[in-house]
Amino acid sequence: MDLMEYQAKTVFAKHGVRTTVGEVVTTPEEARAAAEKIGGRVVVKAQVKTGGRGKAGGVKLASSPDEAEEKAREILGLDIKGHVVKILNIVPAAAIAEEYYFSFLVDRANRNYLCIASAAGGMEIEEVAHTNPEAVAKISIDPATGVDEAKAREIAVAAKYPEDVLDAVVPEIVKLYDVFIAEDASLVEVNPLVKLADGNVEALDGKVTLDENADFRHPEHAEFEDIAAADPLEAAAKAKGLNYVKLDGSVGIIGNGAGLVMSTLDVVAYAGEEFGGVKPANFLDIGGGASAEVMANGLEIIISDAQVESVFVNVFGGITACDAVANGIVQAFELLASRDEHVTKPLVVRLDGNNAEEGRRILDEAGLAGLERVDTMDGAAKRAAELAAK
Repeated sequence: MDLMEYQAKTVFAKHGVRTTVGEVVTTPEEARAAAEKIGGRVVVKAQVKTGGRGKAGGVKLASSPDEAEEKAREILGLDIKGHVVKILNIVPAAAIAEEYYFSFLVDRANRNYLCIASAAGGMEIEEVAHTNPEAVAKISIDPATGVDEAKAREIAVAAKYPEDVLDAVVPEIVKLYDVFIAEDASLVEVNPLVKLADGNVEALDGKVTLDENADFRHPEHAEFEDIAAADPLEAAAKAKGLNYVKLDGSVGIIGNGAGLVMSTLDVVAYAGEEFGGVKPANFLDIGGGASAEVMANGLEIIISDAQVESVFVNVFGGITACDAVANGIVQAFELLASRDEHVTKPLVVRLDGNNAEEGRRILDEAGLAGLERVDTMDGAAKRAAELAAK
């Protein structure tokens, strides 16, 4: 889960990182009131989960409450890389002496943590990394030892931070690592990390990505979810404990196992080329459990998608046998009917693996309206695409 800037800085402050959270507003009038409360010059900053806000006109300086209201009116509703600005952060204008770049992230390729830091920070850091890569330090972090003051100083020196800022920046690096570990983040980025006119170092901006696999350890992270921006089907699926991602096609997909579902997406897309470019409508992995409730919940989510014209259930029986899946499908039809949510879209089912023959027999004898059984994955994908095209 990506956090907005003000949320990231709230997390920073929780761990003692020097930062200024400011005021969060949603209207020009609130921006004016926030500027009056803060006093002096303020910065009006768009809150969206993407970079490049400054270049897109999403960050503006205001010298008065009137100007803050005016700038807020200009920024609210702005489209920044497909993200519409609905929230603003009003912060006091900082007396910036120098700008640096800093981040911790998970280095999956090397199964390690990585720190990327540079004395050349600010909006052009991507250009610096491209044209002057030696100016960007990459320091491997051993998860077993972490980052203490000695390691933090090593990082600061490698990043070529000025000598007169080392004593101020080292404690902030240690605290940022604490954020990275304690919050189960996969990314903690500060751009810019600034030296102020008074010599102190502050995280002027913040980007944090939280690992949702660790949500069970952090119930407080639920407050960071942008429910309004979430796809309603994805939100409904999440509430039912389903691993679901909305896509743009017209063939609803249900499978058991992420690998099988991803393969199914490819096979359906390939088969759909014959029928005018039919594509998958979703990713839905029901995992190892294919109970009637799980299957019913999955079907309920998929058939509520107006774009779906057919549904493809692709199951390879392993720990969960195909006869259990078949019974789950039959009971799911009954369960949905009892909710007055009948399956009215054609359903293509492919069962293979453990107890496949018994599963096929159960479906054949059930005679469910609109359900077709196809024995091969390619054949089932083609039929589902054909039905969607019709």
